[in-house]
Amino acid sequence: MAFTGKQLTTRLDADGTLTVQIVPKTWDAPTGSQVLVQVEATPINPSDLGLLFASADTANAVYSPGKVVAKMPEGATRAMAARHGMDMPAGNEAAGVVVAAGDSPAAQALMGKRVACVPGTAYASYAYAEAGMCLPVDESVTPAQAASSFVNPMTALGFVETMRLEGFTGLVHAAAASNLGQMLVRICQEDNVPLVNIVRSEEQVALLKGLGATHVLNMTEPGFQAALTDAIHETGAMLGFDPIGGGTLAGQILAAMEASASRGAAFSRYGSSVAKKVYIYGALDLGPTILNRAFGLTWDLGGWLLTPFMAKAGMETVGRMRARVARDLTTTFASHYKAQVSLEGMLEAAAVAEYNARRTGEKYLVVPTA
Repeated sequence: MAFTGKQLTTRLDADGTLTVQIVPKTWDAPTGSQVLVQVEATPINPSDLGLLFASADTANAVYSPGKVVAKMPEGATRAMAARHGMDMPAGNEAAGVVVAAGDSPAAQALMGKRVACVPGTAYASYAYAEAGMCLPVDESVTPAQAASSFVNPMTALGFVETMRLEGFTGLVHAAAASNLGQMLVRICQEDNVPLVNIVRSEEQVALLKGLGATHVLNMTEPGFQAALTDAIHETGAMLGFDPIGGGTLAGQILAAMEASASRGAAFSRYGSSVAKKVYIYGALDLGPTILNRAFGLTWDLGGWLLTPFMAKAGMETVGRMRARVARDLTTTFASHYKAQVSLEGMLEAAAVAEYNARRTGEKYLVVPTA
């Protein structure tokens, strides 16, 4: 039995033309351990935007029903040569009902159930998913509640697990008022992990304080650097996670860590010997990462991505994380959306301008059947 519907694809050609459009598609019945999920809801995450639009000029794109044509900068076009001419599906995660299943027992057991899944092709009417990566959800859980059950929850838990694996005892998190940031606040409260939150406005300070966060710092306020140093000194947080990437913030966090570690210590031209580290896990700012070297020589700056972390952590840890997400999906790991749109609606100029700006509080949920 075949299933017909729509699929969103993104294509970058060698001349820098980026085409994102909705096309007809037919899905054959799944085989083996695969299931076919009728997609009910799928979020637009920053990780999705990197494939969908990357650094294309969406403000000056040509918009038509179900289609966007934009220009990619020359440097980015060259850097993405491996994807030239390829019509690539997108959409990391989703929630939906299993409408067909392969013949493996694991796949058959999911038939007719609502699941959260990570197909990587979720901006569509249907998507194939591996049964072992599907999370059955209770009938009381809505598609919107289940849609964001993987990327943000597992990333937030991954930060805490990384802290433990690497021997740190506290965290610093930037852009902390996001859905992911709010999850991290709740996780750290439950696990008694010291957390320093960095946000961009007083409204965001109030939001996280309302969740019970202790250390919430507005990076736009005078005295931010001194306040950051004090908060790190109080919490002992020497591991940071920065989704911004570009600009000076990663360096500011390292400098505050060094200032805390050196407080009251004898002078050393090499700085303190206390381990300090910042992971960049996003690109909300596509500009260069600027480091003003005010943090000695005992420091690390690296990149963090969920999939390699899970491979390193191992199946036992990942299984424990997934079980926690399933148990607390509507509480600790609850997500919030600014708007819901159809597949066609996600390619309208106004919607693209909002969600592609990647501002906190402007996350979109796509409902393919709308």
